[in-house]
Amino acid sequence: MSDGTAALAPHEIALLRGGPRAAVTVAVVALYLRGTVEPGPPGTLWAAPEDGQGGLEGAVGSALRRPARFRRLVRDPEVRLAVAEMRIPLAEAGLLRWPFLGPTRSARREVEALRSRHPLPARRYGLTDDDKLLAVALHGEAALRALMPRFALRAGLLPRVEVADVRGTSPSWGYGGAAPMCGGGDAGGSD
Repeated sequence: MSDGTAALAPHEIALLRGGPRAAVTVAVVALYLRGTVEPGPPGTLWAAPEDGQGGLEGAVGSALRRPARFRRLVRDPEVRLAVAEMRIPLAEAGLLRWPFLGPTRSARREVEALRSRHPLPARRYGLTDDDKLLAVALHGEAALRALMPRFALRAGLLPRVEVADVRGTSPSWGYGGAAPMCGGGDAGGSD
C-alpha cells in the first residue's frame, strides 16, 4: 500500500472504516479471541484483568472489569482517550485530516482496496485469529454475523431484531378487525 496502511493494526483500520465504535468493536473481539472478554448478562460484556495490556485494548479491558453494555463502553472516558491517542499517529501519517480527524480520501481508497483483497470469509472454520480480526475491521457487522454470531448477539455488538407474526402483523387476538380465534385453532386455515 502506498501511504502506510499496510502496517496498520486491525483496530486502526476499523477506525478509518467506521469510526470509534468500529475500533472499539475490534478491540473487544481481540480480547474475546484471547479469552479475556466474555458476554455477561444479556447485552453486556465483562473482562478478566490482564497484565501488561496497553492502548485501546487495555482501556477496554479496564472498563469491563464490571459488566457493561457496549454503548456505555464506547462512551467510557478511558476508552475515548485511547481512541483519541490512536488518532494522533494516523493524522501524522496523513490518514486523518485536520481538524475533524475524518479519514482522508486516500485512506478511504486504501481501506476499500483492502476490502476487495480480503472479502468476507464464506465460513468461520479454518481462520486464524488475525484473519478474524481483519475481517471484523474491514466488514464490521457482516463479519460479526458470519464469524461469531452467538458472541456478538449475546454481548450486544449486534442489534437484536424483533420477530413479527408470520403474516407480517403483530398478534391481535381478535381485536382490531382480525379474525377471532376460537378453540386454539388458527382462523387463517392450515399450514
